[in-house]
Parts: sequence; structure tokens; C-alpha cells
Amino acid sequence: MMASEKKSFWPKMPKREEMERNKWLAPIAHRFARSELWRFTRRSVPRGAALGLFAAFIIPVGQIFLAAFLALPARANVPVAALITFVTNPFTVPFWAWVANKVGRFVLKIDAATVGAANAEIASGRWQEFGWFLETAGVTAFGFFVLAIVTAAIGYLGAGFLWRYLVARKWTRRPARRKMLNPAE
Repeated sequence: MMASEKKSFWPKMPKREEMERNKWLAPIAHRFARSELWRFTRRSVPRGAALGLFAAFIIPVGQIFLAAFLALPARANVPVAALITFVTNPFTVPFWAWVANKVGRFVLKIDAATVGAANAEIASGRWQEFGWFLETAGVTAFGFFVLAIVTAAIGYLGAGFLWRYLVARKWTRRPARRKMLNPAE
């Protein structure tokens, strides 16, 4: 990682001391002090990415705390897990709700004919609109569940491949850098 990338990346990361001082984390703050949860390793970063994406899509509020709590037993990187939860934020939640609804309808094979048949079975009047709301909310919630599982798997694999790519790139540049520093070799 280059110096300019570190300067832009590190200020956004939650600090260990900040997490220890958090009033919600006070009962288990000593567990967050373990250094293995804050190291960037080839195993902890993909775990953190997967847990962060899972927490981001499984609940809309408080997902940072869920990601941090899930990172403890999984020995995942806490800063990565907390940072990735920002994929869902107040500005992007309407988009993700629309995507979750589409995913839920696709997975459950719900189309306009199915909705019409279901609404015909519900009593007419105000209950018909309430039934539509319950159906839409249920499909969207199921879609969020599917998104949580699928994005966690993709995040784990993607972070693992990205980690391997960055390490391989670093190793291939190493002889060239050594040659630039010491041209006599």
C-alpha cells in the first residue's frame, strides 16, 4: 500500500481505543483489546469483509455493533467489518430495499399474477391494502436475508482474491525496488 493510500484510508478506520471507550461495548470492551482482531492478515480481512456485508444487509440499524460482535468469535478484522457495513447507509437503503424486493420476488417466484390471486383471496376493503403491504414487506425482508448471505460469500471470496493480488503485486515489485535502491546488484 502506498503512503497516499494509507493517509486516506487510516483516518476512516475505527480505533481500538474508541471501541474500548464506547458505552455500548463497555461490558465486553476488554475482548476488543485483543490485537489479533486489529491485525490485517490474509484470514482476518476476508472474514471481516464477509461479516460486515452480512451485518449490513441483515439489519438496517446498528449493523456496526453487530459486525463487531460477530467478529469476536470469528476472529475477524474488526475495522474491516465495521467499515464495510457502510455499504448500507441512510442514502442507499431505498436502493437496497428495491433490490431486496426484486431479489425476493425472483427467488420466491412471485409475479403480478401471483399477487393478484393472493389479493383476491383476501377480504375486500382496507384489509386488501394491508395484505399487499405485508406481502411486500415479507418479500423485501426475505430479499435482504438472501442479499446478506450472497454478499457475505462474495465479499469473503472477493477480499481473499484482492488480498492475494495485492500481496503478489507487492512481491513482484520487490526485486525491482531493490534494484532501484541498489543498482550495483
